[in-house]
Amino acid sequence: MPEPAREFAKEPARTPIKEHFQLKETIVTISAYDQAHIEAAKEAIRIHRAVLETYILSDPYFQFTLEPYEFPKNAPEVVRRMIKAGNTMGIGPMSAVAGTISALAVEAMVKAGAKYAIVDNGGDIALINDRPVIVGIYAGQSPIKNLGLIFEPRDSITGVCTSAGTVGPSISFGMADAAAVFSDDVSLADAAATALGNEVGIGKESVEASFKAVKGIPGIKGALAIQGEYMGMWGELPEITRADVRYEYITKA
Repeated sequence: MPEPAREFAKEPARTPIKEHFQLKETIVTISAYDQAHIEAAKEAIRIHRAVLETYILSDPYFQFTLEPYEFPKNAPEVVRRMIKAGNTMGIGPMSAVAGTISALAVEAMVKAGAKYAIVDNGGDIALINDRPVIVGIYAGQSPIKNLGLIFEPRDSITGVCTSAGTVGPSISFGMADAAAVFSDDVSLADAAATALGNEVGIGKESVEASFKAVKGIPGIKGALAIQGEYMGMWGELPEITRADVRYEYITKA
């Protein structure tokens, strides 16, 4: 007789854990299923921050220049990524610092076995996810609120990085309430978000014109800009949904 059919219980969905971690100016929220993966991210942040600080001591100009920076010989990985991203966008390497640290931290988590890993470094986010993730976009005093982007499951790292002229401490020469760029190169996404935010002035036409900063740059998937009551989008973006986006949710000091 054939063996009777058996029912197998599905493995329950795992609940991610989150931890807020600060090391000097680096302030992150780390999310994963296992504490070991969070510890891997924290150790990577410690290592790469120390390397970056040592490099800056050898050349303080690296930290302050707002223009492309010449590649030095034998530069450490964190420095090389920042220079490449900044030079691609025609701005200084520190424009990519937060996204680069996020990416290196998530890479360490993946190396430790993580299939779900998110590092949010003040709005510059690297992630790999085996379940849908909603990332909220905070746009300060803009009436465009509670905007979320759905990142579908994926088996490689991607990034969304933001810049603003009206929110947060980062240097911006524009008036964007939020300028976000999507790329699998998280360092590039960070520098590109800065470049995009620099182009956003006041009004609808300025929002539309700002995307000239990112169009045609290899590796950039898409971008979003919000200024006041106006929002513009270019390229490929994740699906948009409603989300409860509050100021207190932002990773900050």
